[in-house]
Amino acid sequence: MLKDNDRIFTNLYGHSERFLSGARLRGDWEGTGNLIKKGKESIINEIKESGLRGRGGAGFSTGLKWSFMPKDVGERPHYLVINADEGEPGTCKDREIMRHEPHKLLEGCLLAGFAMGAHVAYIYVRGEFYREIEVLQHAINEAYDADLIGDNACNSGWKFDVYVHRGSGAYICGEETALIESLEGKKGQPRLKPPFPANAGLYGCPTTVNNVESIAVVPEILRRGASWFSGLGRPNNTGTKLFNISGHVEQPCTVEEEMSIPLRELIEKHAGGVRGGWNNLLAVIPGGASVPVLPRKLCDNVLMDFDSLAEVKSGLGTAAVMVMDKSTDIVAAIARLSAFYKHESCGQCTPCREGTGWMYRMMERMVTGDAKIEEIDLLEEVTKQVEGHTICALGDAAAWPIQGLIRHFRPEMEDRISQFKSTKVA
Repeated sequence: MLKDNDRIFTNLYGHSERFLSGARLRGDWEGTGNLIKKGKESIINEIKESGLRGRGGAGFSTGLKWSFMPKDVGERPHYLVINADEGEPGTCKDREIMRHEPHKLLEGCLLAGFAMGAHVAYIYVRGEFYREIEVLQHAINEAYDADLIGDNACNSGWKFDVYVHRGSGAYICGEETALIESLEGKKGQPRLKPPFPANAGLYGCPTTVNNVESIAVVPEILRRGASWFSGLGRPNNTGTKLFNISGHVEQPCTVEEEMSIPLRELIEKHAGGVRGGWNNLLAVIPGGASVPVLPRKLCDNVLMDFDSLAEVKSGLGTAAVMVMDKSTDIVAAIARLSAFYKHESCGQCTPCREGTGWMYRMMERMVTGDAKIEEIDLLEEVTKQVEGHTICALGDAAAWPIQGLIRHFRPEMEDRISQFKSTKVA
């Protein structure tokens, strides 16, 4: 269990002042100018050594991603873009950071921007987060007034500006290149790669897109040192992590914990346990709507980190833990996710545009049982034809929940089809 003195987000629940006076009492903006004086390479190396992996879902090394940016700034300016779109069902961690700890994000933007040679950061926020945008803009105004950002950020000689951009509620804009397209005023559709954003991103300039949580933890890592952060969790899965726990638990919550905490311990210690007790657990989606569901037998011992969940053919994703007890219609639950991905597909790729609709219609039939047993195999085959054959990962996200359902709950699907047939005959 994470010790209190190792917590990064100490105002996660908004018990203290969220703005600059409270942030400074919690240690934000302390010695930021001295951190900048360490130099770009030193900051990037420190983040690499910390083992920080992206907290937005992909889990790519944050420091390595920063190092892809050109070392020298030429005619094209460098940009830092913060992905605060957060449209994944079950995920609400970044919202809490923006709501209660906005200055951690802003300080992280400055340090990350400096490390990559960026003088400008754009924070792309999900449009529905209206109050969070108000808080964020107020914090930005405070930071400008206190010369923490602006022409001479933290008295470092580095000019740094931060702008908030409000999205329009499209899930696809959580994909980094679709987000960039939207920022440019175009339709939010993913770009083909290469070129990657580090070479040609926003306005055709070198750009790095990072998740809110990934950036917000940077100042504390630089203040405490890479060895502190890498000492939490386990190798390749280091640091602290914000977990959202929702569904059939006694106390749904967002909590900061150490990476690699056992899933069962996370639920029982922080969410009051499964409604009706652990034996009443049916399944858990461990990392947001896009990762495969796990049955109870795998939830007993699995660790909440990238590698452990990959070993059981699921994923950490955004670490949004959705708990389902035995009252859940698991087939209907996954069908609901299929409806979401059908609705949110941008329609650019044929496998995704046609496949998400086809999978949704098939899942609707599976809910009632109005299908044939062999169509389960056909459904699985279609998910594999969609997976890995689209420009972005939305096709994968639509396919994986269905694959998890078939992998672990095929008997329930077959029983439903058999019952439908027997009812029809009667």
